[in-house]
Amino acid sequence: MKHYSISLTLIAIYFLFFSCSNPVSNNAGQPSVKIPAPSGKLFIIGGGKRPPALVRSLIEASGIDTTGHAVILPMSSSEPDTAAYYAMRQFTDLGLSREKFRSIDFEKGQYSAAAVDSIRQATLIYITGGDQNKFMEVVSNSPVYDAIHEAYQKGATIAGTSAGAAVMSKQMITGNEYRHPEYTGDFRTIESENMEIDRGLGLLNSAIIDQHFIWRMRMNRLITVVLEHPEQIGIGIDESTAILVEKGRVATVHGGYQVIALRHPTADTSVQDSLLGGRGLRLDVLLPGDTLHLR
Repeated sequence: MKHYSISLTLIAIYFLFFSCSNPVSNNAGQPSVKIPAPSGKLFIIGGGKRPPALVRSLIEASGIDTTGHAVILPMSSSEPDTAAYYAMRQFTDLGLSREKFRSIDFEKGQYSAAAVDSIRQATLIYITGGDQNKFMEVVSNSPVYDAIHEAYQKGATIAGTSAGAAVMSKQMITGNEYRHPEYTGDFRTIESENMEIDRGLGLLNSAIIDQHFIWRMRMNRLITVVLEHPEQIGIGIDESTAILVEKGRVATVHGGYQVIALRHPTADTSVQDSLLGGRGLRLDVLLPGDTLHLR
C-alpha cells in the first residue's frame, strides 16, 4: 500500500507539471495561435514635404518600380482628387509610369468588389494626409480594411503620410482633446483622460504614431498618450521623415530629420487633480539610418 500511495503521488505531480506547461491560452481557454509576422512593410511618413530622396526610399522598399501596381487611398482628404493627384505625381516625377497607379476614393458602405480586389493585389498602398478620423469612418469594419491587411500579410508595402501615418496604429491618436475640445493645434498640458484614442488600422500593434512631431512641438501629446498607454511605444515622426517597418519588428529612420521614441516600461503613473505624473520614462531621439526595435 505504501508503494501504491507513492505512485499515485508521482502521477499527480506529473500531470500538474505538464498541465502548467501547455501553450498560453486565450480567454476562451483555447491554446493561443501564433500569428506569423507580415511579409509586407510599412513606410510611415510624418507629413510635410516628401523630398525626392524620401520617395526613392519608398520606391526601393516597395519594389513598385519593377513590379505590380499601386493604389492611392485619398479618403482622409477633404479634396480627394487633389490629394490623389499630388500623391501620384511624387512618383511620376521620378520616372514611374502613371499606368502603375490607381486612385480609389471609397465612400462609406460603397465598396466595389473590383476596387477592393485591386487593393488586395497591390504592391504598394498609399494613404494620403487629411483627417485620420474621416479615413477610419470609411474603412473600419469594411472589405477595404480586410483587403489592406491581406495585402500586407502577402508582402505589400503600406505607406501613409500625416493622417495616413496616424491610421497605421492599432490605437490611433485622433487629434481631439476631451478637456480642451476647441482645436488650436497646441497641446499645452499633460492631463489625464484628455487625449482621444480610437481604433486605427492595426498594422502596428506595439506603437502609437504621432506625426509632424518636432516641427509642431507635439511632445506633450505623446507624453500624455504613453503615460496612459504604457504597453505602447510612442513614436513621433517629424516632417519629411519616415520610418520603414519590416516584418513588424524593426523600424529604420529615413529622410532628413528625427524620430522620437518614448517608452514607459515601469508603468509608474500617478494622477493629481487631473495632472498626469510618471517615473521611469525612456526617451530616444533617432537620426536618419538609426533603427528602433519594436516589442
